[in-house]
Amino acid sequence: MDVSEGPLARLAAFLHHRLLWLLVAAYALAGAAPAAGLWLRSASLGSADVLGSPVVASLPALLLAGLLFNAGLGVEPGRLRGLVRSSGVLAAGLVANLMVPLLFIGGVSVTLSLWHNPTEVQYILVGLALIASMPVAGSSTAWSQNAGGDLALSLGLVVGSTVLSPLTTPAVLHAVGWVAAGTFADGLHRLAAGGTSAFLVVFVMTPSLAGILARCVLGGGPAGRLKPGLKVVNSVVLLALCYANAAVALPKTFATPDWDFLGVMLVIVTGLCVVGFVAGAALAAWFGADGGRRAALMFGLGMTNNGTGLVVATTALAHVPDVMLPVIFYNLVQHVVAALADAATTRGGGPVRADTQP
Repeated sequence: MDVSEGPLARLAAFLHHRLLWLLVAAYALAGAAPAAGLWLRSASLGSADVLGSPVVASLPALLLAGLLFNAGLGVEPGRLRGLVRSSGVLAAGLVANLMVPLLFIGGVSVTLSLWHNPTEVQYILVGLALIASMPVAGSSTAWSQNAGGDLALSLGLVVGSTVLSPLTTPAVLHAVGWVAAGTFADGLHRLAAGGTSAFLVVFVMTPSLAGILARCVLGGGPAGRLKPGLKVVNSVVLLALCYANAAVALPKTFATPDWDFLGVMLVIVTGLCVVGFVAGAALAAWFGADGGRRAALMFGLGMTNNGTGLVVATTALAHVPDVMLPVIFYNLVQHVVAALADAATTRGGGPVRADTQP
């Protein structure tokens, strides 16, 4: 039987096309019934020293590693050979992926100096730092492909930002630490210096590259047969991670919502996401890139791997759960903005899609 027509494939398609609503449901469950999520987040298999820093093998971190291994397994190595013709655009995209969010955060820090609650400003800045410091989301490749994007460039942005993340993530956290204030600035600097690189090497870069290597060894046939099952596993793992990590922050928000704080945060994270998409389009115009590379840059610069951001946040910043709210909001907003960009790019000719990577 053709695996693309089997029950697993149908279940994968069901989860795939309803991912946004399933994410909303997972967050709602985290706010209303967080107990199981808190248990999942606290489960650990021990720790070890990596690059001179202790790294805890928590269950969420291991689930994240499995998610990224599966993402690597889905990368077709032959597609990456097409990066030769787009190497300059790829390099510019990776630089823009770092600089555009930092410039946006700098502007937000100045604008929010007028906000009535300085602590809320710091929550937003730290949350934006977590978003900006993460690699490009694997889901950007699915959105890009749906819009007729250059898949080689899209994969290059994901793989390149993931491989560079042990260096770029601490750099971005330090940079935002210089515009944050007080204990929040100190916290970002400690997070950048206190094992984040080791965490990213162990649970982000290594499993991603291991998945790509496994794909090279297995070849397209076996990997293709595994694809429907992996998609189902990815969807379930992603939803479990979102539920577990949101269980730290959302119960308090549900119990005593601060509507002006939530409103301004939604506006800011939406602005960051839209700026990323616009920057991708502007970069494509600067290089005179075709429509395929334009789509790849738009979705790549607008979507970040917030599953990793939430795991990092709940590992190091669980004592200030409000800093996770911008990450949670962005995880939902980026799929809504991607859907609008997809509709605009394809003139409504394609289905709205989301992938199983945050």
